[in-house]
Amino acid sequence: MTVTSLNPKSPVRVRIRVNRLVLYTVLVAVTGLFVGPFGWLILAGLKTPSELAAAPVHWLPADFQWHNFTDAYKLIDFLGYARNSLIIALIYATLVTLSSAWVGFGFARLSAPGKKTLFGVLIGSMMLPQMITLLPTYLIFAKVGMVDTYWPWVLWGLSSAPYLVFLFRQFFAGLPRELEEAAIVDGCGYGRIFWRIFLPQSWPVLSASFVIAFTWTWGDYIAPQLLLSTDKSTLAVAVMTTYVSSAGTPVTNLQAAASVMYVVPILLIFLIAQRGFVAGMSTSGLK
Repeated sequence: MTVTSLNPKSPVRVRIRVNRLVLYTVLVAVTGLFVGPFGWLILAGLKTPSELAAAPVHWLPADFQWHNFTDAYKLIDFLGYARNSLIIALIYATLVTLSSAWVGFGFARLSAPGKKTLFGVLIGSMMLPQMITLLPTYLIFAKVGMVDTYWPWVLWGLSSAPYLVFLFRQFFAGLPRELEEAAIVDGCGYGRIFWRIFLPQSWPVLSASFVIAFTWTWGDYIAPQLLLSTDKSTLAVAVMTTYVSSAGTPVTNLQAAASVMYVVPILLIFLIAQRGFVAGMSTSGLK
């Protein structure tokens, strides 16, 4: 190592510090873009309706209205709607994770005519917007009497999800071929190979898929609004439709306070499972 490299004022050290400063500046800016809306939502939940409607904008409330959170909680059956959301999200996330893992295993480890074409069709279906299939889906469920029940989420979960299938397929394709060859020699079928060998190895993708699917369902507004009655509806629908004044206008400060409480479970789940989530997203494309 030369003396120049040890000098704090050497060009190499200065360039490294400048690069770090630029990197940290970009990271802080990007973090602000993501955290800023949530921070504004919290502040909106602590304001009065007049402060929210004021022009120019009042960035901070004159007096923090902490009672907005208790009012938002008591005004509706908050726990009841949250329970409905939790039931639907858990049902769908559990079933779609397992079914997507099974389909991804088939695409990754089994051979069949037309497998690549079928996988291409599956990936292509990711480009279809939900609105295109919403009306036909509703008509089908109405014909078989599944409207105002939770059966649609059970069937959706059993049908797997293209994006999650892709994650599992990429992960399973990277596991050594010797694992299944040794199991086949020992007399295992592909069912036991999946459940006893491949699925326990895929915990990073399992946790990532569960978090993604849970977030999808917890934050879904359109399907519950279309398929469920008021009593069985979810917290997302309740937050958007029930906080209204006698004139029928939204009470925005209560909506903001309820939205903060609505987002907290998702944040907690992500904080608990973030290590597995990041690992699953980073290893699903490696071989």
